[in-house]
Amino acid sequence: MPQQVRAVVAKAKGEPVSLEIIEIPDPGPGEAVVQIQACGVCHTDLHYREGAINDDFPFLLGHEAAGIVESVGPDVSEIAPGDFVILNWRAVCGECRSCRRGRPQYCFATHNATQKMTLNGQPLSPALGIGAFAEKTLVAAGQATKVNPAASPEAAGLLGCGVMAGLGAAIYTGEVGRGDSVAVFGCGGVGNAAIMGSRLAGAAKIIAVDLDAGKLEQAKGFGATHTVLASEVDPVTAIQELTDGNGADVCIEAVGNPKVLEQAFYARDLAGTVVQVGVPNPEMRIDLPMIDFFGRGGQLKPSWYGDCLPSRDFPMLIDLYLQGRLDLDRFVSETIALEEVEDAFHRMKRGEVLRSVVVMDQAVAG
Repeated sequence: MPQQVRAVVAKAKGEPVSLEIIEIPDPGPGEAVVQIQACGVCHTDLHYREGAINDDFPFLLGHEAAGIVESVGPDVSEIAPGDFVILNWRAVCGECRSCRRGRPQYCFATHNATQKMTLNGQPLSPALGIGAFAEKTLVAAGQATKVNPAASPEAAGLLGCGVMAGLGAAIYTGEVGRGDSVAVFGCGGVGNAAIMGSRLAGAAKIIAVDLDAGKLEQAKGFGATHTVLASEVDPVTAIQELTDGNGADVCIEAVGNPKVLEQAFYARDLAGTVVQVGVPNPEMRIDLPMIDFFGRGGQLKPSWYGDCLPSRDFPMLIDLYLQGRLDLDRFVSETIALEEVEDAFHRMKRGEVLRSVVVMDQAVAG
């Protein structure tokens, strides 16, 4: 039978979110109902609330989550009730032209649940096809990746979006190698994950760039070997000085800003790589002299979800976490209740937290 659960909904563009009772259908073929244990508050959820993604309101927000499979529909074999899973928004189809070329990490037709969750009979649009600011959610079975249940849900869920995006931007998109120099522009959650990924990949020099001195100090804990305070010095010149006048082998833009992308472009070495993982808004444009684009060589690469493959990467990264080699707990700034998501958005916009994480059994204090 359909279930009623509490969930955070954005009803109209720019309006504060509200806690509502929504209805979740029983899982159909290829679907699963997951009981959410924890869900990170991501900038993408705020983009949905502000209408920067599309205008398919009302939105069921939340997507960076971990939980327990409650039930599955017919023909589901990869997960079963009781499995601990991380939700992802890249449930590869196996049939599109990218999948057929052996590049499922770029799947162009990722699966979502076919049925709709509803609010008073009105269909909801789940953020990134997930909608996990809820006690339970309905997803395509391929959106739930089974991992070791020994992991903390608060930490594990962060691989569902921001942390995976940053790790993958360094390891997969940027192909950071042993001995490389890396500059990461923007030291929020995604940028610090890129710093951590660069360290995992064996980079010799990892330069953190930000306007905020406090964030730079925090970046050192994730593996930054050098810092550049961009509010006081020109980051391009500073990075060149730190790399024998050459520029970094890999520059990762984790802000989503045209000016910062331009700085990353000029701060890389000849034939170096620029990775853009920061999410821009639709109005932003870049303008580079074509001779510079041609003359500097190398690669300019946008990074979708860190070019990850959840079925491959989530279990491996959780193993590294449990071995003490990947400090996912460091990203969790605070845990909050469902009722506190709107306040968490404001703290995130002010740059006060890396990640607020909703914990479903956590009550509001006072």
